[in-house]
Amino acid sequence: MKILAVIDMQNDFIDGALGTLEAVQIVEHVRKKIDRILLEGGTVIYTRDTHTEDYLNTQEGKKLPVVHCVKGTKGWEISEKVYVEGCHVLNKPSFGSLELAMWAAEQENVEEIELVGLCTDICVISNAMILKAKLPEVPIYVDATCCAGVTPDSHANALEAMKICQVGIRE
Repeated sequence: MKILAVIDMQNDFIDGALGTLEAVQIVEHVRKKIDRILLEGGTVIYTRDTHTEDYLNTQEGKKLPVVHCVKGTKGWEISEKVYVEGCHVLNKPSFGSLELAMWAAEQENVEEIELVGLCTDICVISNAMILKAKLPEVPIYVDATCCAGVTPDSHANALEAMKICQVGIRE
């Protein structure tokens, strides 16, 4: 089975509080990738960055003082342009998701896991590293054309860092 992990394709990261032009530009590519994986019989799982209204009082909020992805808000929702009804969604309170790695480890016959989404240099790389640590014999890939970082330079740096850690980069 092939798993596509769609990382944090939420309104706040696309064109909301922390949105970027690069994030907007990958939406169509991400949707095409999702449709293709599902057509081929693969599994799609979404992660959703999830914060509470007291975000600014958290360790992350003190270092990134931009309120975003507050549970129940429009910005927290996965973009309707990429969401497919019936696919599993994991809420995560931090950059990387231990729950995603645990879920993936419980699946049978996993051939590979591919990640797409936002942000390459924060949540995508964090999840790729956790998956690689939990499932060292499962090939982990990132589709660079379906990811965007905080900046183009930090996106490129994250891709290089993942290459060094034996995460395959598809371009």
